[in-house]
Amino acid sequence: MNKAIEKYLRKRADLESRPIVGGPFEDVDQVVVIPALAEYDHLFATLATLATNPGGELGRTLVLCVVNNRAEPHATPDAIADNQRTLARLASHPPEALRLAYIDASSPGQELPPKGGVGLARKIGLDWGLSILARNEAGPGLLLSLDADTAVESNYLAVVREHFANRDAWAAVIAYAHRLGRSAEEDAAIVCYELFLRYHALGLHYARSPYAFHSIGSTMVCRAGAYAAVSGMNQRQAGEDFYFLQQLAKTGRVDQIAATTVYPSSRSSWRVPFGTGRRVARYLAGARHRAGGHDEYLVYDPESYRILREWLAFADADPGADPERCLATAARIHPQLHTFLEGHHFAKAWEGILRNSTNPVQAHAQFHRWFDGFRTMKLMHHLRDNALDEQDVFTSITTVLEWAGRPFVQASPRDMPGDLEAQRALLSYLRSLALGGANPVVVR
Repeated sequence: MNKAIEKYLRKRADLESRPIVGGPFEDVDQVVVIPALAEYDHLFATLATLATNPGGELGRTLVLCVVNNRAEPHATPDAIADNQRTLARLASHPPEALRLAYIDASSPGQELPPKGGVGLARKIGLDWGLSILARNEAGPGLLLSLDADTAVESNYLAVVREHFANRDAWAAVIAYAHRLGRSAEEDAAIVCYELFLRYHALGLHYARSPYAFHSIGSTMVCRAGAYAAVSGMNQRQAGEDFYFLQQLAKTGRVDQIAATTVYPSSRSSWRVPFGTGRRVARYLAGARHRAGGHDEYLVYDPESYRILREWLAFADADPGADPERCLATAARIHPQLHTFLEGHHFAKAWEGILRNSTNPVQAHAQFHRWFDGFRTMKLMHHLRDNALDEQDVFTSITTVLEWAGRPFVQASPRDMPGDLEAQRALLSYLRSLALGGANPVVVR
């Protein structure tokens, strides 16, 4: 067994509190983990799409459902009852085409703690998956993360396996496309949100950030060794996917798999403080129309990504520059970039990076570990709050596409507000772009 995996399982995995139900697990070399909270009406549809994958792939794949909730009053009686129905069906009528197992994190005494959420649910399942892969000495040993309301294509498992046949592959996100809603208003809500997601990823790609990938939990895949190397999944109630992928990017490379697509649900939800469900619910509640409400069609000013691009280009080109020169360059790029870096004690951090690096390659990698995805997001917020007001999403996307040499010519941004078909055309174009990775952070 890989020593890092053995150490992780010994020190960080709790496999006794919530046992796995299912088996046998021989010959399993990849595990799909699905957390489920009140998903009776969706989980089995998701499992049905997994079952369309070829039998050879299904025979070596374990699908592991983590049925979870917190105790009352943190979970409603209806959600708990829904989970119990799910557990009963998994026990009595599991889909025959799948190698299926489940974990009961719902019944009395098995619930998640009061501060537990989807991060912990994913961790429980992924830890069990890691244990099974380690026991089988499976190579490459893949851990796939899915959601209970997300459909997959019939080539999902084969495409992922083929990608990781490359020995350099460490982690990846799979192409995604939210399913449209049940009404024009729901369609408008999810198109609006996905345009924001893709605009931000496009902007980061233009800036050549190593964190230029989407952070959607149902698209994540990594090697077993990569999972152990980043100390496993965090236990956040929301945003667990963002922080997990950030850690993977710091230790290897996060690729983007475009040859298959996962289809997350576009339904509204108030379960978590941010993310797809919350944004759709907020849109449908009319927040963008209320006095003082946030306009959902406003995004970061494209200039923010130009500032980021110049800053990263300087840091990459001259990783040995002294702190004073770095800060002077930042001030020339934009005064608020300088203010931001000073507020985050850049000079002290940079001195530590130079002191602990023996060559420019190490300094480059250490810089990007410090100026990570979270700090990048903080910079975007700082520029928005202190210098660059938010801008219309359609004009902003068109601008960055032109900067990137991939202009959208089917419609003018002036015509898109209120024209859902034009917005769908723009979204379809963004979905078609294979952005690839940029400047991976690799620290060995």
